[in-house]
Amino acid sequence: MYDQFYGLQGRPFQLTPDPHFYFESATHRKALSYLGYGLAQGEGFIVITGDIGAGKTTLVGHLMNTVDAARLTAVKIVSTQVEGDDMLRLAAQSFGLAVDGMPKAQILRQIEGYLHTQARAGKRTLLIVDEAQNLPISAIEELRMLSNFQLGGQSLLQIFLLGQPEFRELVKSPELEQLRQRVIATHHLDPMMRREVEPYILHRLSLVGWNGEPQFTAEAFNAIYAATGGVPRRINVLTSRVLLLGALDQLSVIDADAVYAVVADMGADADVTPQPMAHSVLDEAEELVELVAAPQPVAADPALSGEVTALRAEIDAMRKARPEPAAGLREEIASLRAEIETLRAEQDFARVVPSVDPEAVKDCFALVEERLSTLEFRVTEQDTALRRVLTLLVEWVEREERMSDAPHSAAA
Repeated sequence: MYDQFYGLQGRPFQLTPDPHFYFESATHRKALSYLGYGLAQGEGFIVITGDIGAGKTTLVGHLMNTVDAARLTAVKIVSTQVEGDDMLRLAAQSFGLAVDGMPKAQILRQIEGYLHTQARAGKRTLLIVDEAQNLPISAIEELRMLSNFQLGGQSLLQIFLLGQPEFRELVKSPELEQLRQRVIATHHLDPMMRREVEPYILHRLSLVGWNGEPQFTAEAFNAIYAATGGVPRRINVLTSRVLLLGALDQLSVIDADAVYAVVADMGADADVTPQPMAHSVLDEAEELVELVAAPQPVAADPALSGEVTALRAEIDAMRKARPEPAAGLREEIASLRAEIETLRAEQDFARVVPSVDPEAVKDCFALVEERLSTLEFRVTEQDTALRRVLTLLVEWVEREERMSDAPHSAAA
């Protein structure tokens, strides 16, 4: 209904995962990097976990849309609570093999033959197992056994396992030690940060012909984040209802009050706009990183250029081995700031809603503030260390330059 009122060409916040609406948040960008790394390796297991509605299925769908189908055959299983033999049958059927009524040994031969045929045709095979948290140990072990198939020393099958957070605990069980040794990368999809909610919503609207109406105020985006915690599916549900209210009330601007009204109707707990954050020394993190990374002056003597280049290469290697502190911690700090904003919103909400324990919220707030202070101290400390290394390099180059100039002066 609201799509017609606002002149949209589709439903931007549908619950069915659609790779077309993929939005690259910070956590999704990391996950995509891990998946890309896994595909490049061509073997082993990649494990991606996330809460319900975190966007695991959309992420993998987006990845599959970017791969070359002429070089990679990717099939997907949405798992249920099936034992090992049934998992083999599901895998075989996903490869298009007719295995009804076949014994296990014959099913394995059929799968191995299929994988050999794919490899000889120059194609790799990828099996994606969604909802992996539902699998019993026996089914996971059968998947591990499938990953043993090789041809000429090359693995014939690679497997992506997607599951909810409890799957991480399942993988830690002693029975899955051999599987853990074959996991080459793993990532947990976190909720989006507060600053990502606005571009996420506008991104989805833009894909269905949004022309700027309705407009969303900054307070509306903050209220949506406070009520959903940044989980994509929750954002979709809430924003869809907000747009429906906007259509019914013929609103051209969606503000925080409209969000609050829908949240109250849906029975959500947190419906208070987060308060602005206080200034932090990490606001200058970008400038610090740029200063550390800036080229340093070097001696003009050509005789020293090779040695200086080697020293710089060594420092670059040190940086790669130990990433720049501000860059490495910035996302975690931003996430903590967003959590503090949410806690502040809940703290304000607790003053008027007796069901929320103000002391519990206060304790959580103190813990997050303490963690943020620790990270800020680490950034300052490690930044100082990097600056010291670069200073020593400059002093060394200048000393070598003076020493090389001394013989020339004596000769003159």
